[in-house]
Amino acid sequence: MGIKSNPLVVLVWFVLLQSLPTAYTFLQKSSTKQDSRMLMTSSSTTTGKAATLAEGALHLFTQTPLVKSAPLSSLVGKEVYLKLDALQASGSFKDRGMAHLCATFHEQGVTKLISSSGGNAGLAVATVGKQLNMNVQVIVPETTKPLVITKLESLGAHVTVHGINWNEADSLARERVGKDPHAQYVSPYDNPLLWTGHSSIVDEVVEALPAVGAMVVSVGGGGLLCGILEGCERQQLATKIIASETEGASSFGQAWEKGEVVTLPGIDSIATSLGATSVTPVALERARKHVGGFASAVCTDAEAIDACVQFAQDHRLLVEPACGAALAVAYSERLRHMYLSDVTAGPIVLEVCGGSGVNIELMHQWKEDYLK
Repeated sequence: MGIKSNPLVVLVWFVLLQSLPTAYTFLQKSSTKQDSRMLMTSSSTTTGKAATLAEGALHLFTQTPLVKSAPLSSLVGKEVYLKLDALQASGSFKDRGMAHLCATFHEQGVTKLISSSGGNAGLAVATVGKQLNMNVQVIVPETTKPLVITKLESLGAHVTVHGINWNEADSLARERVGKDPHAQYVSPYDNPLLWTGHSSIVDEVVEALPAVGAMVVSVGGGGLLCGILEGCERQQLATKIIASETEGASSFGQAWEKGEVVTLPGIDSIATSLGATSVTPVALERARKHVGGFASAVCTDAEAIDACVQFAQDHRLLVEPACGAALAVAYSERLRHMYLSDVTAGPIVLEVCGGSGVNIELMHQWKEDYLK
């Protein structure tokens, strides 16, 4: 029986067609109200001005989730939030700084980038450079994992392996830039443009939380730390900052203790991504000036690995030992007592900086080697 021959069906269709405009108007109003609520929520707790980034930079990195960790909150006895920069496209927080730096160079007409990296900075510049159609070369030290080299090449970067540590790789990168008038040098951590890009982490944190008791970050060459401290100053966030690294890569910790930049004879740590033998002096200067408290933490390789393993079990995410250095401040009973027991002004935020030099096989091997 057709629709035309059934009066009841015709009546139902008539009612439905008459109600469509009303339903559409209702959905429009609901959507507008929801958008309004989202806009109010996103701006309600911002206390200062956000970082001013190069045109297009905001589209080159991800505004990452800030989530409360039930396992760590229970372990620490205070609210703990995770800033999940491991979810950036390259696998680490470095996309933020590289987005601002590369976009700035792109505006200036630069078409070729030469970077030195233990892995993550190279992956970030390769990821961002590819989106900007820029030629990218990355010089990596011999300690770089094959996994990272394969990822770099898959992004279209030209990779050269050179030197026993990052400093030797960096020397070659600078040498190549000096011989190529079309190339621009890209430091993995020592450039104010990188720091401003990284400072966007703080902008997102204060947008989500009305108060922050402490922020815990990993420190290698000091780029992330410089960005966090820059963001705190701009946002007028007087919170405790804890910079953590492993014993065999403690260029910042030794410099902080001595009061001046220290050059390590080499890197003796599983956390090769922290492998700068000296920290940028700006990190020391900003740490001294920071209002709200500052602490330098040093963990063992075993503590960093244990933190990575526990983090994977608790949150189903894999991160490098370099990131494990920050996580260890919460997971290690020793470090937790030393650095978090006095935090009372608000929740603790762990910067989960990530790292691409990790997979299930490597995590299993590290566990076997360090946690017997």
